[in-house]
Amino acid sequence: MRCLKVAFGMENDEKLVDAHYGDSEFFGIYEVCENGTVRLIGKRLNRARGFEEDESGGHGDPRKFKAVMGQLLDVDVLAAFRMGPNFLRIWDKTNKVAFFTRTRDLKTALQRVVENFDDLWEQVQVKKAEKPLIEE
Repeated sequence: MRCLKVAFGMENDEKLVDAHYGDSEFFGIYEVCENGTVRLIGKRLNRARGFEEDESGGHGDPRKFKAVMGQLLDVDVLAAFRMGPNFLRIWDKTNKVAFFTRTRDLKTALQRVVENFDDLWEQVQVKKAEKPLIEE
C-alpha cells in the first residue's frame, strides 16, 4: 500500500503553528496511506526554534532552513498552515513537497492530506526522481 510520511509544523497537539514552519514548537510526524488510514508516528521537538537568523538575511536564513530540514530528512511532505521565504528553497533544493493546509486544525489538516493523497504521491515521486535530499 502507498503511504506518505507527513510532518506538520505544530503549535500544540491540536493546532498547526500560525507562523513560519521553522518556528513550530514541534513537528507531528504522521503516516498517511492511500486507503485513508492515518497513524501518528511521533513528535519531534523543533531544535531550530529560536535560531538566531543572520540580520542581513532576515527571515529565510539558509542556515535555519538546513537546521529544520536536517530534522526531517525521512519525511515526504512538509504540511503547514503557512510557510516563510524558505518555501522556495524547499521546492527548489530538496526532494520534499510542501503542502499548505489552509487550516490550523490538525484533524482538518490531516483530512486534507488524505483528500489530496494521489496528487501529493505524484509530486513526491517526481521530486524524489529529480532532487537529492538537500542541495548545498
